[in-house]
Amino acid sequence: MDSKLSGLPAAMLGGDRRELELAKTLLELKVDLRLVGYPPEPYLRAARHFSDPFAAVDGIKVLIAPIANTDLEGRIFTRLDNLEPIDLTAVLPALAPGTAVLIGVAKPVIARLAEQCGLRLIETADIDEIAILNSISTAEGAIQLGMEELPITIHGSRCLVVGFGRCGQTLAGKLAALGANVTVVDRNKARLARAIEMGMAPVLFSQLDSAVDFDLVYNTVPALVLTESYLRCLKPSTVIIDLAAAPGGVDFTAAERLGIKAILALSLPGKVAPVTAGKILSECIPPLLQELMGGGEHGT
Repeated sequence: MDSKLSGLPAAMLGGDRRELELAKTLLELKVDLRLVGYPPEPYLRAARHFSDPFAAVDGIKVLIAPIANTDLEGRIFTRLDNLEPIDLTAVLPALAPGTAVLIGVAKPVIARLAEQCGLRLIETADIDEIAILNSISTAEGAIQLGMEELPITIHGSRCLVVGFGRCGQTLAGKLAALGANVTVVDRNKARLARAIEMGMAPVLFSQLDSAVDFDLVYNTVPALVLTESYLRCLKPSTVIIDLAAAPGGVDFTAAERLGIKAILALSLPGKVAPVTAGKILSECIPPLLQELMGGGEHGT
């Protein structure tokens, strides 16, 4: 297969089944791929497997970290071989300035370090083409989880969606299509106008405390928005599902103390539809790499 990415030295550190699909595609495109955290499957035979991430990144031009991100300390726990986490904060300083680093959402420690080291940081979860398509499987997984947790049907239930961005819009639309009574919270009045057009009740964040009678609450905002003072206004039977990147937007300690079930549902696309989510990465990442590398050939 003729590929403008042929010979491009790239490393993938950790990942779930989404990245597994991406790895297959990159190998088909003749990328010089080094893997850490992947089992030696036959379809990955063309890749070079490493146990030492420092050896894997030697001389690379692209580093791909999981779309599932790191923890707050910058450690990659997502790996298909279930071995020890990879300390990305230790690896980044070993990269040459200008190296492209792709990750779902960079925690502050990763963003600061990438800037200090002169790396080209790309947050793949913030790319519209990826985020919007991924929101489909996120919404389906979130609704499935809600169905499992509620003693009632989604149809006729009262649902709150906090944040009406790419994920929130998809989720709210699918809940409404199932017959739920959907309320949307956002700061952006234009987004709330769209919610009204879609037949949903709009609430500004400044008025959140007035919107409390729900069976199911979904949060998509990656900041502490569902505080203890708000949680105290909810009925104890309310189920909260937090879809935001860790640590989420819910005061989980307070929720537990108040007897409210709150679930941090991370990386749902990789759990409920990994092949579909992997195909999204496989379609979006190679053109991005070509753009980053200038579209030329990359011999090693």
